[in-house]
Amino acid sequence: MSKPPVRSRSLDLYERARQLIPGGVNSPVRAFRAVGIPPLFVARARGSEVVDTDGKRYIDYIGAWGPLLLGHAHTDIERAVGQALERGTAYGLSTEAEVRLAELLSEAVPSIEKVRLVNSGTEATMSAVRVARGFTGRDLVVKFIGCYHGHVDSLLVKAGSGVATFALPDSAGVPEQFAALTLAVPYNNIDAVRQVFSSHRGKIAAVIVEPVAGNMGCIPPAEGFLQTLRELTAEDGALLIFDEVITGFRLWIGGAQELYGILPDMTTLGKIIGGGLPVGAYGGRAEIMNCVAPEGPVYQAGTLAGNPLAVAAGIAVMEEVRRRPNLYSDLDSRAQSLAEGLRKVAWDAHVEVCINRVGSMLTLFFTRGPVVDFDSACTSNLEQFARFFQGMLERGVLLPPSQFECMFVSAAHTERDIEATLVAAKEAFASPGVGSRE
Repeated sequence: MSKPPVRSRSLDLYERARQLIPGGVNSPVRAFRAVGIPPLFVARARGSEVVDTDGKRYIDYIGAWGPLLLGHAHTDIERAVGQALERGTAYGLSTEAEVRLAELLSEAVPSIEKVRLVNSGTEATMSAVRVARGFTGRDLVVKFIGCYHGHVDSLLVKAGSGVATFALPDSAGVPEQFAALTLAVPYNNIDAVRQVFSSHRGKIAAVIVEPVAGNMGCIPPAEGFLQTLRELTAEDGALLIFDEVITGFRLWIGGAQELYGILPDMTTLGKIIGGGLPVGAYGGRAEIMNCVAPEGPVYQAGTLAGNPLAVAAGIAVMEEVRRRPNLYSDLDSRAQSLAEGLRKVAWDAHVEVCINRVGSMLTLFFTRGPVVDFDSACTSNLEQFARFFQGMLERGVLLPPSQFECMFVSAAHTERDIEATLVAAKEAFASPGVGSRE
């Protein structure tokens, strides 16, 4: 008698979840629909590795979508959170640790003179846009097609990431009046930016941009792009907001703004400042931040803002980063080895790819390239990517389950991890539906 097929615990959990949770997941990209398989359910993680509910181990390049700069379950973060937990989980009152984290952020990020802690990157971008409108007295906001700034109504227009994966240019539930206040232009297109400022002179409150796009895949800024944004906003009296929810501390301790030498008026940060715990922040020049209540008329509040567990983790991360002067050069070197290795094995398998990388962020696009904006990212072969993803997963390597996301290399990834990843990639590129030898 043949044995019945073994069901995975992830599949069982997914079927249970679908009865209670929309789509069976609490964030759309976790559904794995873009790669044509049921989602993975994780049991635990440490270092560069996650373990699913069936006990299978994977080298992880999702890294909680970027914030795990030091890897999963870093000892210093665990210790800091454990000590904070002994003192309580939430107070709804101020703590000394909040002041310390604010000091560390203002010391590290060039544009931040004052900062407000919030609970997520979405809250940070929503609040920054509100402050920009309050400070300037203007309504219009410029964003870039394919850039995702959280699920804020006025910014969920021509977004990337999960929206791109599901081919939804906009979201239902966003009133036309909100969308009308957002001007979406192509990323890296300087002429389009000049035109929008010419057409709406004196009416634009802010330009918000991912200085390195991370939600249509990794796309670096074209030469002069960020500098032009800085010049045009300054000339028109609009604010320049860098959304560094992904790039902040990921590319450099001072973020992309320090890496590229561009000083925005405001900066938004996400869960990377909490070691992966739910936290975010927005900050900028003192005169702008003084508009925020209770100092000024722009209201923004949050009971769990500055949560003691997240703040403790954030301090631990930032102090560890400051202690490791070679951290970013090591990350860059490891990510370069991965990118060059993937390019070589793809070439050997006669698979056409374009690999974009900035520091420890990279994306392997299944297209000839170059990929410089959302339209060129969309030339990728999504079916080919899905088959490659499945092949890598079968071989113990977990990639982001979307062509329009970044892989993240952490300080926990070892040379052995990179070598194992490239061995898996060589086999996956040669599998049916991904590559074919001529």
